[in-house]
Amino acid sequence: MLTISVLAAYAGVTVRAVRHYHRIGLLPEPERDRSGYRTYDAGAVVRLIRIRTLADAGVPLARVQELLNAGPEDFADGVREIDKDLRAEIRRLKDTRGRLARLAAGEHLALPRSVVDYLDRVRGLGVEERYIEKERDAWIMIAAQVPHLIDSVIAKKHQELDDPDMVKLYGLLSGALDWPADDPRVVEVADLMERLMIRAVEAGEVGGDNTVDEQFADLLDATVVESSPSAARLLAILEERGWRGWTRIEHVPADRLTIQLPPS
Repeated sequence: MLTISVLAAYAGVTVRAVRHYHRIGLLPEPERDRSGYRTYDAGAVVRLIRIRTLADAGVPLARVQELLNAGPEDFADGVREIDKDLRAEIRRLKDTRGRLARLAAGEHLALPRSVVDYLDRVRGLGVEERYIEKERDAWIMIAAQVPHLIDSVIAKKHQELDDPDMVKLYGLLSGALDWPADDPRVVEVADLMERLMIRAVEAGEVGGDNTVDEQFADLLDATVVESSPSAARLLAILEERGWRGWTRIEHVPADRLTIQLPPS
């Protein structure tokens, strides 16, 4: 008869593993001898080796009992089912590793590839990193709200970057985070934005944009206003000229305007 340590050695496992298999019911716990020790026979060695073999092959312990008691046909079916589950888990782990590798690049956290590529293009224009970070955060929120639309939205943004006025606008906005509200360049930015918006109206691209809902658009606009002392004045100038909003731009007739200039 064998002690637990000898049993473990014969089966190639640890004593701790044997005790664990006792606790979960995989290996029957023998009666103790007169000295209070458990003793095992050859049948326990064989069963323990079979348990170890199944576990080493990747069979979850929760299913080892099922396979130990199965006939040849049921055993083969069970193994195939476990293999199917393992292949699905391998695919999931590969996908997780891919996401982790993308996260290591920095901006891929919560952003689809299309947005990262767009931000890289903007960065290539010489736009300062502080501005890139603020736009990145806005895109993170937008991508989470409309994941099914984000690639088409970004495709449109790439088209806009082909316009020299848009490139010039980015160059100005890049340094605008520290401008005071009365900086004369705010008017230059407003002029550029108005030219771009007039072209958008002429192309039928302003109005009826339901990419994001009104409450979410207000949140993004508020974030813009908070980003720079000059932002509120810029929006006020544009509203005075008949343009309302930053995220969802509206062309407002003059008789409907209510101008609220920021305090001087």
